[in-house]
Amino acid sequence: MGNAAIDRSLAGLATGPVNRAWYSNSGALLIQTESGSVLGTTDFENWRPVTTAAVPQAQPDPAAVHLPESIARVRAAPGAPATAYAFGKFVYRSENGGASWDNLTAFRNSSILGDDVRDLAVSPSNPDEIVVTGGSGVFRSLDGGKTWSGLNQSLPNLPAMRLLTLPEGDRGVRLALAQLSDGRPVWNAVEWEPGQKLAWHDALDTADIAAEFQQRQTYSTQRGIGVNAIARAGDTIYLGARDGQILASNDDGAIWTTFPLGQAAGAIERFWIDPSDARTAVAVLGMRQRDPSSPLPSVHVVHSIDGGLHWDQMTGNLPDVGVRGVTADPATGALYVATDHGVFMTYTDLRVLGANPQWTPVAGLPPGAPVLDVKLDAQGNQLWAAVYGYGVYSTLAPHRARDPRVVSTADLVARAASPGSLISVLGARVQSARAGDLQVPVLTSNDTESQLQIPFEARGDSLSLAVESPNGRMMMPMQLEAAAPGILVERDGSPILLDGESGVILDAMNPAHSRGRIQILATGLGRVNPDWPTGLAGPLENPPQVVAPVKAYLDRQPVDVIRAELAPFIGYYMIEIEVPSIVNYGPAELYLEAAGKSSNRVRVYIQP
Repeated sequence: MGNAAIDRSLAGLATGPVNRAWYSNSGALLIQTESGSVLGTTDFENWRPVTTAAVPQAQPDPAAVHLPESIARVRAAPGAPATAYAFGKFVYRSENGGASWDNLTAFRNSSILGDDVRDLAVSPSNPDEIVVTGGSGVFRSLDGGKTWSGLNQSLPNLPAMRLLTLPEGDRGVRLALAQLSDGRPVWNAVEWEPGQKLAWHDALDTADIAAEFQQRQTYSTQRGIGVNAIARAGDTIYLGARDGQILASNDDGAIWTTFPLGQAAGAIERFWIDPSDARTAVAVLGMRQRDPSSPLPSVHVVHSIDGGLHWDQMTGNLPDVGVRGVTADPATGALYVATDHGVFMTYTDLRVLGANPQWTPVAGLPPGAPVLDVKLDAQGNQLWAAVYGYGVYSTLAPHRARDPRVVSTADLVARAASPGSLISVLGARVQSARAGDLQVPVLTSNDTESQLQIPFEARGDSLSLAVESPNGRMMMPMQLEAAAPGILVERDGSPILLDGESGVILDAMNPAHSRGRIQILATGLGRVNPDWPTGLAGPLENPPQVVAPVKAYLDRQPVDVIRAELAPFIGYYMIEIEVPSIVNYGPAELYLEAAGKSSNRVRVYIQP
């Protein structure tokens, strides 16, 4: 989900830091990222890893009459003795050997390439072709710096470090990024908003990152250790040190217990705490400083069931690589870790010590890319991973194959069903289903997810869904309501909204307009009039109307509902609303209400 580019209002989309750039003898452009990876491109659009090219040593700066900045570096233009380029905070060009300089990148005292410029390369075949690298990635000019374009959109160099939040309601994914400044990590945050199509945006809310770093510094000073990870739940606090120590307090920091993991341990990278019992926790560790004389195997995963008094080894058969993130589903015993070699999972009982788990890799991520974090959504249905360089990926959590779950098709959240609504069975290939004496249509079915429609004839306040799958028969009880509305959303939280005039999908790139009409695709609105057969798409002409009264809200203010009827898709409803003339432009929260029940919140973008 998303990409590897960030919109920072520069000359092009940005990405992570790039330290060096140079041209090969064949004319290919090569770069070295801050993480040390070397990549090359010949078409200036597609990048590939390069393992055979040595990073050239920086050449001495050619002599110049004077420098445009005291810290500026100079690059000569091959074949044009009087032409030179310089870079410091800005990028400059000289046509007289450095006697005078033209600023190529200044705009309102900032650089259109970002303020952290690190290298500049001039094409050996064209003195007007230059490439600049820095904290915002790679930028290229073909006319001596008059115009610029970014080369970052397909460059796998997004420094994704941690998943801060996952899509929920009208919020998207927030991702923590890290880069080095004077050898120390500097963190910021970006967000992929629902409906976004172009790039990540700098997040406005970074209070959680600032608070965590402040807490790390405070505890480092108080306890006399280098705190690298912190987690708390209620009065229970866990601190992880760079030297492999774990400190725990169960009384809000009044008394601390220290547990050293020994010479086989690296830095504590992350904790997971059982939300139902803070005494149960898992810690993961990075790589230790290697000691060739030590026979001890590395420790990468440990867990505690007594609030940190004791920690038990759970590394098992994991590869000897750094482990960066951890998440778990206590109900099934599924445990996931993010490592420098991908995501691994195991099943274990986290309530007891002494387990020797067998880890298996989770497939589907870019091969060879480090995974810096892994999370489950609040329902434990979707598994999310932050992949260094590439961005964010999600998939149906593999443990759902052991524990299938019924959710609303709208947003994969477990909620009540209603007559005519769409439901999904996650983790099972459903062959047939019944609710009492009613046949339940199976609309789609595969090994990971099956989609069904609750019969319009269903009555009562509950029903028991009998599902036949290749793994046998399952009984799945469900609550039944007259209406259980849900707006259809994509996996990144983007709602399925259409412009009422053109039928174009509305998103951040195509916003709705004041006095315009928005068509909302939803499910779970209950019975219709006249009655309609289950398993059949609504008609294009004279579609049945929703029986329950339907309301709609923009930023919690009621708006006019023009129509609420069956859509020409099985189990879908179409609700059309009118955007009022007086509205706060920009992102707005939208939700529905039917028979007194509210839907999920989604984000819609509105312009005048």
